Amino acid sequence: MILFKTVQGPLVQRGNQHFRLTGVEWDALFRESQLVRMVEQKIRDAAPLQADALSLARDLLPPIGRQEVWAAGVTYYRSREARMEEAKASGGGDFYARVYEADRPELFFKATPHRVVGHGQNVRIRKDAKWSVPEPELTVAVDAGGRIIGYTIGNDMCSRDIEGDNPLYLPQAKIYDQSCALGPGILLEEGPLPATTAITLEIKREDRPVFTGSATLAQLKRTPASLVEYLFRECSFPHGCFLMTGTCIVPPDSFTLQPGDEISIQISGIGVLTNTVLQTA
Repeated sequence: MILFKTVQGPLVQRGNQHFRLTGVEWDALFRESQLVRMVEQKIRDAAPLQADALSLARDLLPPIGRQEVWAAGVTYYRSREARMEEAKASGGGDFYARVYEADRPELFFKATPHRVVGHGQNVRIRKDAKWSVPEPELTVAVDAGGRIIGYTIGNDMCSRDIEGDNPLYLPQAKIYDQSCALGPGILLEEGPLPATTAITLEIKREDRPVFTGSATLAQLKRTPASLVEYLFRECSFPHGCFLMTGTCIVPPDSFTLQPGDEISIQISGIGVLTNTVLQTA
């Protein structure tokens, strides 16, 4: 089952059918101790919607209420290599090698809800950045009790030149308006996804592909459950949270996003998250 947030309230897709969750507020879903069971009970006797997929897509909102978004870094070897290279000139390259091997992961705050966009909306690149990339990431949805309730697709937009100047600039490289995309929905699944789960990134410029890349979760060094455990050690999340688990698809150093680029991230079993790049004047 896939859970969507829409203008008219939570929506569930099961197979080819869609069901409206009536009488349910979005944030309450992240406080439900038996979410999958509750959703199954809600839709068991409900009539499926007659609307077509296109009209439902127009109704979509980012699948977030009052949840914070956090992120994990250097969880794939490819990310370790890229971060070491971008920070080498500033003397910070060794930091990333150390964190890759350490027991404690790198965890950082990514976005408040108002900075998050959904499927079909615009992400943004900073005006003061010269080297910007998307970072496609499996993202876990976590309830208020620290339990993984599902998975979605995340785009952790990053200004690599700012982060590379000094690792202490990470918040400025990562946190700004429209720097985070989530969606299109949340795959309701409490257990781990298969290691064979594929992640694919495609970037188009003027309708022509300028970068494609793919990977699988088998390349993820740390499990999503272990990352969540560290995040919840000293932090409480009364409305639940999202945690991006890192990226292993990194465009070459010669590549940077441009306004108008279309970014599509696909994760098998979840769907496709598509956003267009915007840079405000």
